[in-house]
Amino acid sequence: MKPSTILFLASVLVLAGLPLWWPDPYVLSVVGSAGIFIVAAISLNLLLGYTGQLSLGHVAFFGIGAYTSALLSLGFDVSLPGLSDPLVMAPQPVWLAFTAGIVVAGLFGWFVGKLAFRVRGAYFVIVTISFAQVMRMVATNWVDLTEGPMALNNIPPLTLWTPGGTVDLVTKAQTYWLVLAVAVLAWLVVAALVHSRTGRAMVALRENETLARSIGVPVTHYLGIAAVGAAAIAGAAGGLYAHTVRIIDPDVFMFMFTITMVIMVIVGGKGTLAGPVVGGLLFGLLPELLRGTLRPEVQWMLYGALMVVILIFMPRGIVPSLAALVRKRPVAKATAPRAAVAGEAT
Repeated sequence: MKPSTILFLASVLVLAGLPLWWPDPYVLSVVGSAGIFIVAAISLNLLLGYTGQLSLGHVAFFGIGAYTSALLSLGFDVSLPGLSDPLVMAPQPVWLAFTAGIVVAGLFGWFVGKLAFRVRGAYFVIVTISFAQVMRMVATNWVDLTEGPMALNNIPPLTLWTPGGTVDLVTKAQTYWLVLAVAVLAWLVVAALVHSRTGRAMVALRENETLARSIGVPVTHYLGIAAVGAAAIAGAAGGLYAHTVRIIDPDVFMFMFTITMVIMVIVGGKGTLAGPVVGGLLFGLLPELLRGTLRPEVQWMLYGALMVVILIFMPRGIVPSLAALVRKRPVAKATAPRAAVAGEAT
């Protein structure tokens, strides 16, 4: 078994045991919230880390997944132009609604990708930001469907089937395990994708798109796959958010959420599987560790200083820098005796 596999399994076991050896509801709530944004960061890493496309509107897919899952699980009726009768949707099972949120977010990812991948660089960034702002305006102003600023509340929790019946996942420990399960599944999906032929093509596009085109790599096809996959996983994170917080409003489209995802990916190490997890744990837990200790403005200064220090001394991110350091250690130990022997021979 590879060392990376052993480390992955050990990490999952340790995290899965957290509610058993540290059952504090506050701790589980904080780590669970960080886990939701780690899932979102994993999705962004697929696009930013493996294809090199910076999307600053990635929160749109997070919000689409949240609203789709919430609306379908609650049910709704809305009047649409051209229809004499309102469109009525009865409440759907929560897992069906959650799955639909993933699918709808993926479809929007395909649609935005078809439009945005016609341009590159700053133009791509502008298109993605504009899409996110449009979705926020829709959520704010389409009050008949989304309740606007008044928020959708009483969103049903996700459930688990057991031989004794269906159990609502409402306790902090249950919610934590649910988030952990989705995060592990998202990580495995991305790992399988990036280690496949598709993943190698994505990396080729990131490193040199012109060269990749010259050897026959269909750029738009693989960028589309990355966009759909990233959007679908972000939709899963949004669905988790909706069914665990159980109240959502247009603030789920806040630009700050995208910035949080970008920070997690870049600080942890973009283009690595562990990077979003490490960056997510660091910047997901640090605000809670400092809460009540430092004033908010001092906390923001500390976050900024920490990011600057990390990116100065670890420009590729925490995970790639530590991996390079580990790889160098055996080399130094192996070369030292050779140098001593060479000195004795002279």
